[in-house]
Amino acid sequence: MPLDLRVDRSSPVPLYYQLAQQLEAAIEHGSLTPGSLLGNEIELAARLGLSRPTVRQAIQSLVDKGLLVRRRGVGTQVVHSQVKRPLELSSLYDDLESAGQRPATKVLVNTIVPASAEVAAALSVAEGTEVCRVERLRLAHGEPMAYLTNYLPSGLLDLDTGRLEATGLYRLMRAAGITLHSARQSIGARGAAAAEAERLTEPEGAPLLTMRRTTYDDTGRAVEYGDHIYRPSRYSFEFQLLVRS
Repeated sequence: MPLDLRVDRSSPVPLYYQLAQQLEAAIEHGSLTPGSLLGNEIELAARLGLSRPTVRQAIQSLVDKGLLVRRRGVGTQVVHSQVKRPLELSSLYDDLESAGQRPATKVLVNTIVPASAEVAAALSVAEGTEVCRVERLRLAHGEPMAYLTNYLPSGLLDLDTGRLEATGLYRLMRAAGITLHSARQSIGARGAAAAEAERLTEPEGAPLLTMRRTTYDDTGRAVEYGDHIYRPSRYSFEFQLLVRS
C-alpha cells in the first residue's frame, strides 16, 4: 500500500482515529480507489508500530461508515468514498461526476399527475394542475445512492426518459434555456419504509437523509420541486457557518 501513513504518539488524538482519518482521506482523494485492497492488519500494525487491536479499530470505523468492506478470502477492500455535497444550487449528477463517482440513473416513473396540495404550493400552481412527476434511482459505481422524486410544471421542457438516464435534470433544464437562480431547501432524516429500503438496498427502518428543494429561475418562477432520500453511508451535506457580526 504506497501511502505515507504516520501517527503522532504525542497527540491527544487517539491513534486509531489518526489512522482512520488518514485512510479516509486517501479514499476521498482517490489514492485508494474502489476495489483496492487495504492490506494485512498485521503488516500495517508492524509498519506503524501499532497494536493489532488499534489497527482493527481504525479499519472497523471505516467499515461502519461504509467505506471499507471485509471479504472472506479476499481481505479488506475499499468500497467507495462518501460524497460530501456542499449546500449550493447544484445537481447530484454533477456532484457525483465531480467526485469521480461514475453516476448512473434508472428512471422508474416518468408521467403526468395532478398536483397535490404540497406540490401545488411548492410550484405556485392550483391544486390538481397537471405536473410532470419523475422518479429516478441514482447510482454511483453501480450501487444505489439516492432515490429522487421531482415535480416540474407541465410543458416546461422535454423530459425524455432516455435523456434523463443519460444526464442530470439540471443539465437538461440549462440546455432548454432555463437559468437556475435560487432554491429553498430543507434537510432532515427518517427511517426507511419497506419500498425505499428495497430500492436503496438498506434494511427496513434504516436511517435515511431527506432533502426537499424548490428551485426558481431568474424570473422568480418555480421550475422544480424535489423530494429526495439518500443513504447516509454514501452521502452527506456540508455546511459553512459564519459568525453574524
